[in-house]
Amino acid sequence: MLSARSLFSIGQRVKYFRERRGISQRGLGELIGRSENWVYKVEHEQIPVDKLSLLLDLARVLRCTLENLTGGFLSGVGAGLDTEHEHVPAIRGALSLPSSVVPPVAGPLCARAFERDVDAAWKIYETQSKGRYQDVGARIPLLLRQGNAVLRAAASGAEERTALRQLVRLYSLMQIWLRRVGEPTLARVAADRGLSLADSAGDPALIEAAAWNLSCVLTSVGEVRDSVELARATIAACAPGDTSSREHWSVHGALHLQAAVAAARATKGPAAWDLYRGAKSAAARVGSGRNDWHTCFGPDNVAMHEVHLTAEEGNASEALRLADTVEINPRLPLERRTRYLIEVMNCNRIQRDDYATVHVLTKLMDQSPEEIVFSPLVREAVTELLKRERPLFRDALRTVAGHIGVAA
Repeated sequence: MLSARSLFSIGQRVKYFRERRGISQRGLGELIGRSENWVYKVEHEQIPVDKLSLLLDLARVLRCTLENLTGGFLSGVGAGLDTEHEHVPAIRGALSLPSSVVPPVAGPLCARAFERDVDAAWKIYETQSKGRYQDVGARIPLLLRQGNAVLRAAASGAEERTALRQLVRLYSLMQIWLRRVGEPTLARVAADRGLSLADSAGDPALIEAAAWNLSCVLTSVGEVRDSVELARATIAACAPGDTSSREHWSVHGALHLQAAVAAARATKGPAAWDLYRGAKSAAARVGSGRNDWHTCFGPDNVAMHEVHLTAEEGNASEALRLADTVEINPRLPLERRTRYLIEVMNCNRIQRDDYATVHVLTKLMDQSPEEIVFSPLVREAVTELLKRERPLFRDALRTVAGHIGVAA
Protein backbone atom coordinates (compact mmCIF):
# COMPACT_ATOMS: atom_id res chain seq x y z
CA MET A 1 0.00 0.00 0.00
CA LEU A 2 1.29 3.48 -0.86
CA SER A 3 1.88 5.61 2.20
CA ALA A 4 0.33 9.06 2.28
CA ARG A 5 3.67 10.86 2.56
CA SER A 6 5.92 8.77 0.28
CA LEU A 7 7.73 10.27 -2.69
CA PHE A 8 5.51 8.76 -5.39
CA SER A 9 4.07 11.23 -7.90
CA ILE A 10 0.35 11.64 -8.49
CA GLY A 11 0.76 9.87 -11.83
CA GLN A 12 2.41 6.87 -10.17
CA ARG A 13 -0.35 6.83 -7.59
CA VAL A 14 -3.04 6.91 -10.29
CA LYS A 15 -1.38 3.89 -11.94
CA TYR A 16 -1.11 2.02 -8.64
CA PHE A 17 -4.74 2.50 -7.64
CA ARG A 18 -5.97 1.88 -11.21
CA GLU A 19 -4.16 -1.46 -11.42
CA ARG A 20 -5.34 -2.39 -7.92
CA ARG A 21 -8.92 -1.98 -9.14
CA GLY A 22 -8.28 -3.94 -12.34
CA ILE A 23 -9.16 -1.07 -14.69
CA SER A 24 -7.31 -0.38 -17.96
CA GLN A 25 -6.13 3.10 -18.94
CA ARG A 26 -8.95 3.32 -21.47
CA GLY A 27 -11.45 2.14 -18.88
CA LEU A 28 -10.34 4.75 -16.36
CA GLY A 29 -10.52 7.45 -19.02
CA GLU A 30 -14.09 6.49 -19.90
CA LEU A 31 -15.14 6.45 -16.26
CA ILE A 32 -14.00 10.07 -15.75
CA GLY A 33 -14.80 11.42 -19.21
CA ARG A 34 -11.18 11.53 -20.45
CA SER A 35 -9.23 9.73 -23.18
CA GLU A 36 -6.92 6.74 -22.80
CA ASN A 37 -4.09 8.99 -24.00
CA TRP A 38 -4.82 11.47 -21.21
CA VAL A 39 -4.52 8.73 -18.58
CA TYR A 40 -1.29 7.50 -20.17
CA LYS A 41 0.21 11.00 -20.07
CA VAL A 42 -0.84 11.53 -16.45
CA GLU A 43 0.72 8.22 -15.37
CA HIS A 44 3.93 9.04 -17.23
CA GLU A 45 4.03 12.56 -15.75
CA GLN A 46 3.74 14.22 -19.15
CA ILE A 47 0.81 16.36 -18.01
CA PRO A 48 -0.28 17.40 -14.51
CA VAL A 49 -3.61 16.83 -12.81
CA ASP A 50 -4.12 20.43 -11.84
CA LYS A 51 -7.85 20.62 -11.19
CA LEU A 52 -9.53 19.65 -7.94
CA SER A 53 -12.56 18.38 -9.86
CA LEU A 54 -10.34 15.88 -11.72
CA LEU A 55 -8.66 14.75 -8.52
CA LEU A 56 -12.10 14.22 -6.97
CA ASP A 57 -13.25 12.18 -9.96
CA LEU A 58 -10.07 10.07 -9.90
CA ALA A 59 -10.37 9.46 -6.16
CA ARG A 60 -14.03 8.48 -6.55
CA VAL A 61 -13.40 5.99 -9.36
CA LEU A 62 -10.16 4.60 -7.89
CA ARG A 63 -11.73 4.19 -4.43
CA CYS A 64 -9.02 6.10 -2.60
CA THR A 65 -8.84 9.28 -0.54
CA LEU A 66 -7.46 12.55 -1.84
CA GLU A 67 -4.78 12.24 0.82
CA ASN A 68 -3.56 8.94 -0.62
CA LEU A 69 -3.89 10.14 -4.20
CA THR A 70 -1.91 13.34 -3.64
CA GLY A 71 0.60 12.14 -1.06
CA GLY A 72 -0.96 14.17 1.73
CA PHE A 73 -1.01 17.50 -0.06
CA LEU A 74 -4.79 17.44 -0.09
CA SER A 75 -6.78 15.88 2.71
CA GLY A 76 -10.11 16.39 4.36
CA VAL A 77 -11.82 17.26 1.06
CA GLY A 78 -14.03 14.40 -0.10
CA ALA A 79 -13.04 12.29 2.87
CA GLY A 80 -15.59 9.62 2.09
CA LEU A 81 -14.48 8.89 -1.44
CA ASP A 82 -12.89 5.59 -0.55
CA THR A 83 -16.22 4.12 0.55
CA GLU A 84 -17.94 1.38 -1.39
CA HIS A 85 -21.57 0.42 -1.68
CA GLU A 86 -22.71 -1.02 1.63
CA HIS A 87 -23.65 -4.40 0.11
CA VAL A 88 -20.33 -4.96 -1.70
CA PRO A 89 -18.49 -6.57 1.28
CA ALA A 90 -21.15 -9.27 1.65
CA ILE A 91 -21.17 -9.93 -2.10
CA ARG A 92 -17.36 -10.04 -2.16
CA GLY A 93 -17.43 -12.53 0.68
CA ALA A 94 -19.96 -14.73 -1.12
CA LEU A 95 -17.92 -14.66 -4.35
CA SER A 96 -14.66 -15.45 -2.57
CA LEU A 97 -15.82 -18.85 -1.35
CA PRO A 98 -15.81 -22.04 -3.48
CA SER A 99 -19.39 -23.15 -4.12
CA SER A 100 -18.76 -26.34 -2.13
CA VAL A 101 -18.16 -24.43 1.10
CA VAL A 102 -20.78 -21.71 0.76
CA PRO A 103 -22.82 -21.71 4.02
CA PRO A 104 -26.11 -23.61 3.70
CA VAL A 105 -29.50 -21.96 3.74
CA ALA A 106 -32.32 -22.86 6.07
CA GLY A 107 -35.47 -24.60 4.91
CA PRO A 108 -36.31 -26.90 2.01
CA LEU A 109 -34.36 -26.56 -1.25
CA CYS A 110 -36.35 -26.23 -4.46
CA ALA A 111 -35.12 -25.25 -7.91
CA ARG A 112 -38.45 -23.65 -8.83
CA ALA A 113 -38.45 -21.54 -5.67
CA PHE A 114 -34.92 -20.39 -6.51
CA GLU A 115 -36.11 -19.50 -10.01
CA ARG A 116 -38.96 -17.41 -8.58
CA ASP A 117 -36.54 -15.58 -6.28
CA VAL A 118 -34.16 -14.80 -9.16
CA ASP A 119 -37.16 -13.61 -11.20
CA ALA A 120 -38.14 -11.27 -8.38
CA ALA A 121 -34.64 -9.79 -8.09
CA TRP A 122 -34.42 -9.21 -11.84
CA LYS A 123 -37.87 -7.61 -11.91
CA ILE A 124 -36.81 -5.13 -9.23
CA TYR A 125 -33.62 -4.28 -11.11
CA GLU A 126 -35.31 -3.85 -14.48
CA THR A 127 -38.41 -1.94 -13.40
CA GLN A 128 -37.98 -0.24 -10.00
CA SER A 129 -36.88 3.39 -10.37
CA LYS A 130 -35.96 4.01 -6.72
CA GLY A 131 -34.09 1.85 -4.22
CA ARG A 132 -33.27 -0.95 -6.64
CA TYR A 133 -29.53 -0.98 -5.95
CA GLN A 134 -30.16 -1.28 -2.23
CA ASP A 135 -32.84 -3.93 -2.65
CA VAL A 136 -31.02 -6.09 -5.19
CA GLY A 137 -27.66 -5.73 -3.45
CA ALA A 138 -29.18 -7.00 -0.21
CA ARG A 139 -30.65 -10.05 -1.98
CA ILE A 140 -27.60 -11.22 -3.94
CA PRO A 141 -25.55 -12.97 -1.20
CA LEU A 142 -28.50 -15.05 0.01
CA LEU A 143 -29.51 -15.88 -3.57
CA LEU A 144 -26.00 -17.15 -4.29
CA ARG A 145 -26.09 -19.37 -1.21
CA GLN A 146 -29.56 -20.59 -2.18
CA GLY A 147 -28.55 -21.37 -5.77
CA ASN A 148 -25.43 -23.29 -4.86
CA ALA A 149 -27.35 -25.27 -2.25
CA VAL A 150 -30.12 -26.14 -4.73
CA LEU A 151 -27.55 -27.23 -7.32
CA ARG A 152 -25.80 -29.51 -4.79
CA ALA A 153 -29.09 -31.02 -3.60
CA ALA A 154 -30.65 -31.54 -7.05
CA ALA A 155 -32.44 -34.88 -7.06
CA SER A 156 -32.89 -35.14 -10.82
CA GLY A 157 -31.37 -33.95 -14.08
CA ALA A 158 -34.25 -31.54 -14.56
CA GLU A 159 -33.71 -29.97 -11.12
CA GLU A 160 -30.00 -29.64 -11.82
CA ARG A 161 -30.60 -27.97 -15.21
CA THR A 162 -33.06 -25.50 -13.68
CA ALA A 163 -30.68 -24.60 -10.85
CA LEU A 164 -27.73 -24.22 -13.21
CA ARG A 165 -29.60 -21.97 -15.63
CA GLN A 166 -30.91 -19.78 -12.82
CA LEU A 167 -27.41 -19.46 -11.37
CA VAL A 168 -26.26 -18.16 -14.76
CA ARG A 169 -29.04 -15.56 -14.57
CA LEU A 170 -27.97 -14.65 -11.04
CA TYR A 171 -24.34 -14.17 -12.09
CA SER A 172 -25.61 -11.97 -14.91
CA LEU A 173 -27.46 -9.81 -12.40
CA MET A 174 -24.40 -9.71 -10.17
CA GLN A 175 -22.07 -8.54 -12.92
CA ILE A 176 -24.32 -5.69 -14.03
CA TRP A 177 -25.02 -4.58 -10.44
CA LEU A 178 -21.31 -4.67 -9.59
CA ARG A 179 -20.34 -2.75 -12.71
CA ARG A 180 -22.81 0.00 -11.99
CA VAL A 181 -21.61 0.51 -8.41
CA GLY A 182 -17.98 0.66 -9.58
CA GLU A 183 -16.66 -2.84 -8.84
CA PRO A 184 -15.27 -4.09 -12.20
CA THR A 185 -12.97 -6.75 -10.71
CA LEU A 186 -15.82 -8.45 -8.86
CA ALA A 187 -18.04 -8.06 -11.93
CA ARG A 188 -15.41 -9.93 -13.94
CA VAL A 189 -15.41 -12.77 -11.39
CA ALA A 190 -19.21 -13.06 -11.57
CA ALA A 191 -19.26 -12.99 -15.39
CA ASP A 192 -16.48 -15.60 -15.60
CA ARG A 193 -18.38 -17.94 -13.30
CA GLY A 194 -21.57 -17.49 -15.28
CA LEU A 195 -19.80 -18.35 -18.53
CA SER A 196 -18.21 -21.42 -16.96
CA LEU A 197 -21.60 -22.70 -15.78
CA ALA A 198 -23.20 -22.00 -19.17
CA ASP A 199 -20.41 -23.88 -20.91
CA SER A 200 -20.98 -26.91 -18.69
CA ALA A 201 -24.67 -26.85 -19.61
CA GLY A 202 -23.83 -27.14 -23.32
CA ASP A 203 -26.71 -24.86 -24.41
CA PRO A 204 -25.46 -22.57 -27.23
CA ALA A 205 -28.03 -19.86 -26.48
CA LEU A 206 -27.05 -19.85 -22.81
CA ILE A 207 -23.36 -19.74 -23.73
CA GLU A 208 -23.91 -16.72 -25.99
CA ALA A 209 -25.88 -14.97 -23.24
CA ALA A 210 -23.10 -15.61 -20.72
CA ALA A 211 -20.46 -14.46 -23.22
CA TRP A 212 -22.52 -11.27 -23.68
CA ASN A 213 -22.18 -10.65 -19.93
CA LEU A 214 -18.41 -11.11 -19.91
CA SER A 215 -18.06 -8.99 -23.05
CA CYS A 216 -19.97 -6.19 -21.28
CA VAL A 217 -17.53 -6.32 -18.36
CA LEU A 218 -14.46 -6.34 -20.61
CA THR A 219 -15.77 -3.39 -22.61
CA SER A 220 -16.60 -1.40 -19.49
CA VAL A 221 -13.00 -1.58 -18.23
CA GLY A 222 -11.49 -0.78 -21.62
CA GLU A 223 -10.39 -4.31 -22.58
CA VAL A 224 -12.18 -3.83 -25.88
CA ARG A 225 -10.01 -6.04 -28.08
CA ASP A 226 -10.45 -8.99 -25.73
CA SER A 227 -14.17 -8.24 -25.69
CA VAL A 228 -14.39 -8.36 -29.49
CA GLU A 229 -12.37 -11.57 -29.69
CA LEU A 230 -14.52 -13.30 -27.07
CA ALA A 231 -17.74 -12.26 -28.80
CA ARG A 232 -16.57 -13.24 -32.27
CA ALA A 233 -15.31 -16.64 -31.15
CA THR A 234 -18.60 -17.35 -29.36
CA ILE A 235 -20.68 -16.13 -32.31
CA ALA A 236 -18.79 -18.50 -34.62
CA ALA A 237 -19.01 -21.48 -32.26
CA CYS A 238 -22.66 -21.05 -31.24
CA ALA A 239 -24.31 -19.67 -34.38
CA PRO A 240 -28.01 -20.59 -34.67
CA GLY A 241 -29.46 -22.29 -37.73
CA ASP A 242 -32.67 -21.88 -39.70
CA THR A 243 -34.57 -24.08 -37.24
CA SER A 244 -33.14 -22.48 -34.09
CA SER A 245 -35.44 -20.84 -31.57
CA ARG A 246 -36.17 -17.11 -31.41
CA GLU A 247 -34.47 -17.13 -28.01
CA HIS A 248 -31.24 -18.33 -29.62
CA TRP A 249 -31.47 -15.76 -32.43
CA SER A 250 -32.18 -13.06 -29.87
CA VAL A 251 -29.09 -13.64 -27.71
CA HIS A 252 -27.05 -14.17 -30.90
CA GLY A 253 -28.11 -10.73 -32.10
CA ALA A 254 -27.45 -9.16 -28.69
CA LEU A 255 -23.91 -10.53 -28.70
CA HIS A 256 -23.41 -8.96 -32.14
CA LEU A 257 -24.48 -5.57 -30.74
CA GLN A 258 -22.18 -5.84 -27.74
CA ALA A 259 -19.28 -6.81 -30.00
CA ALA A 260 -20.08 -3.87 -32.28
CA VAL A 261 -19.79 -1.45 -29.35
CA ALA A 262 -16.47 -2.97 -28.31
CA ALA A 263 -15.15 -2.86 -31.88
CA ALA A 264 -16.12 0.81 -32.21
CA ARG A 265 -14.24 1.63 -29.02
CA ALA A 266 -11.26 -0.31 -30.36
CA THR A 267 -11.39 2.07 -33.37
CA LYS A 268 -12.35 -0.77 -35.68
CA GLY A 269 -15.19 1.03 -37.45
CA PRO A 270 -15.71 -1.38 -40.39
CA ALA A 271 -15.78 -4.37 -38.05
CA ALA A 272 -18.25 -2.58 -35.77
CA TRP A 273 -20.69 -1.86 -38.60
CA ASP A 274 -20.31 -5.39 -39.94
CA LEU A 275 -21.29 -6.76 -36.53
CA TYR A 276 -24.15 -4.24 -36.41
CA ARG A 277 -25.46 -5.58 -39.72
CA GLY A 278 -25.32 -9.10 -38.26
CA ALA A 279 -27.46 -7.88 -35.37
CA LYS A 280 -29.91 -6.24 -37.75
CA SER A 281 -30.26 -9.51 -39.66
CA ALA A 282 -30.91 -11.38 -36.41
CA ALA A 283 -33.52 -8.79 -35.40
CA ALA A 284 -35.42 -9.49 -38.61
CA ARG A 285 -35.70 -13.15 -37.54
CA VAL A 286 -36.65 -12.29 -33.96
CA GLY A 287 -39.40 -9.82 -34.87
CA SER A 288 -40.64 -7.84 -31.87
CA GLY A 289 -38.27 -7.07 -29.01
CA ARG A 290 -37.32 -9.75 -26.51
CA ASN A 291 -35.36 -9.90 -23.27
CA ASP A 292 -34.06 -13.45 -23.28
CA TRP A 293 -31.45 -13.91 -20.54
CA HIS A 294 -31.79 -10.14 -19.93
CA THR A 295 -29.88 -9.24 -23.08
CA CYS A 296 -32.65 -6.93 -24.35
CA PHE A 297 -32.66 -7.46 -28.11
CA GLY A 298 -34.94 -6.45 -30.95
CA PRO A 299 -35.46 -3.74 -33.59
CA ASP A 300 -35.73 -0.99 -30.94
CA ASN A 301 -32.40 -1.81 -29.36
CA VAL A 302 -30.76 -2.19 -32.77
CA ALA A 303 -31.90 1.34 -33.65
CA MET A 304 -30.54 2.64 -30.35
CA HIS A 305 -27.19 1.04 -31.10
CA GLU A 306 -27.05 2.76 -34.48
CA VAL A 307 -27.21 6.05 -32.56
CA HIS A 308 -24.50 4.84 -30.19
CA LEU A 309 -22.13 3.62 -32.91
CA THR A 310 -22.54 6.85 -34.86
CA ALA A 311 -21.69 8.84 -31.74
CA GLU A 312 -18.68 6.59 -31.08
CA GLU A 313 -17.39 7.57 -34.52
CA GLY A 314 -17.46 11.19 -33.41
CA ASN A 315 -20.49 12.28 -35.43
CA ALA A 316 -22.70 13.65 -32.67
CA SER A 317 -24.92 15.68 -35.01
CA GLU A 318 -25.75 12.62 -37.14
CA ALA A 319 -26.31 10.57 -33.97
CA LEU A 320 -28.85 13.15 -32.79
CA ARG A 321 -30.56 13.11 -36.19
CA LEU A 322 -30.91 9.34 -35.90
CA ALA A 323 -32.11 9.68 -32.31
CA ASP A 324 -34.99 11.85 -33.53
CA THR A 325 -36.30 8.78 -35.40
CA VAL A 326 -36.07 6.37 -32.45
CA GLU A 327 -39.12 5.86 -30.28
CA ILE A 328 -38.12 4.52 -26.87
CA ASN A 329 -40.24 1.49 -26.07
CA PRO A 330 -41.49 1.77 -22.44
CA ARG A 331 -41.37 -2.04 -22.21
CA LEU A 332 -37.58 -2.02 -22.46
CA PRO A 333 -35.77 -2.56 -19.14
CA LEU A 334 -35.30 0.63 -17.16
CA GLU A 335 -31.53 0.49 -17.34
CA ARG A 336 -31.47 0.18 -21.14
CA ARG A 337 -33.77 3.18 -21.54
CA THR A 338 -31.66 5.15 -19.08
CA ARG A 339 -28.32 4.28 -20.68
CA TYR A 340 -29.69 5.33 -24.07
CA LEU A 341 -30.89 8.68 -22.74
CA ILE A 342 -27.44 9.24 -21.22
CA GLU A 343 -25.95 8.71 -24.69
CA VAL A 344 -28.39 11.23 -26.21
CA MET A 345 -27.61 13.68 -23.41
CA ASN A 346 -23.90 13.33 -24.10
CA CYS A 347 -24.38 14.00 -27.83
CA ASN A 348 -26.21 17.22 -26.95
CA ARG A 349 -23.38 18.12 -24.57
CA ILE A 350 -20.79 17.58 -27.31
CA GLN A 351 -22.86 19.83 -29.59
CA ARG A 352 -22.92 22.41 -26.78
CA ASP A 353 -26.71 22.53 -26.85
CA ASP A 354 -26.92 23.31 -23.15
CA TYR A 355 -30.68 23.64 -22.93
CA ALA A 356 -31.24 20.26 -24.62
CA THR A 357 -28.59 18.68 -22.38
CA VAL A 358 -30.29 19.93 -19.22
CA HIS A 359 -33.69 18.87 -20.58
CA VAL A 360 -32.46 15.28 -21.00
CA LEU A 361 -30.71 15.37 -17.61
CA THR A 362 -34.03 16.32 -16.02
CA LYS A 363 -35.77 13.44 -17.80
CA LEU A 364 -33.05 11.10 -16.59
CA MET A 365 -33.47 12.17 -12.98
CA ASP A 366 -37.23 11.67 -13.18
CA GLN A 367 -36.89 8.29 -14.89
CA SER A 368 -34.04 6.75 -12.89
CA PRO A 369 -32.77 8.88 -10.01
CA GLU A 370 -30.44 6.13 -8.79
CA GLU A 371 -28.84 5.29 -12.13
CA ILE A 372 -27.56 8.78 -12.88
CA VAL A 373 -25.71 9.00 -9.57
CA PHE A 374 -23.40 6.23 -10.84
CA SER A 375 -22.89 7.71 -14.33
CA PRO A 376 -19.53 9.45 -14.99
CA LEU A 377 -20.96 10.99 -18.19
CA VAL A 378 -23.75 12.65 -16.21
CA ARG A 379 -21.27 13.93 -13.63
CA GLU A 380 -18.98 15.29 -16.34
CA ALA A 381 -21.86 17.03 -18.13
CA VAL A 382 -23.21 18.64 -14.96
CA THR A 383 -19.75 19.80 -13.87
CA GLU A 384 -19.14 21.36 -17.29
CA LEU A 385 -22.56 23.02 -17.49
CA LEU A 386 -22.24 24.61 -14.05
CA LYS A 387 -19.34 26.64 -15.42
CA ARG A 388 -21.60 28.31 -17.96
CA GLU A 389 -25.07 28.07 -16.46
CA ARG A 390 -27.75 30.42 -17.77
CA PRO A 391 -30.95 31.71 -16.13
CA LEU A 392 -33.06 29.68 -18.59
CA PHE A 393 -31.92 26.35 -17.13
CA ARG A 394 -30.12 27.28 -13.90
CA ASP A 395 -32.69 25.91 -11.45
CA ALA A 396 -33.12 22.60 -13.27
CA LEU A 397 -29.35 22.14 -13.57
CA ARG A 398 -28.74 22.87 -9.90
CA THR A 399 -31.45 20.38 -8.93
CA VAL A 400 -29.66 17.64 -10.87
CA ALA A 401 -26.28 18.76 -9.50
CA GLY A 402 -27.56 18.55 -5.92
CA HIS A 403 -29.02 15.11 -6.58
CA ILE A 404 -25.77 13.60 -7.85
CA GLY A 405 -23.61 15.39 -5.28
CA VAL A 406 -21.85 17.94 -7.50
CA ALA A 407 -21.47 21.34 -5.85
CA ALA A 408 -23.08 24.22 -7.73
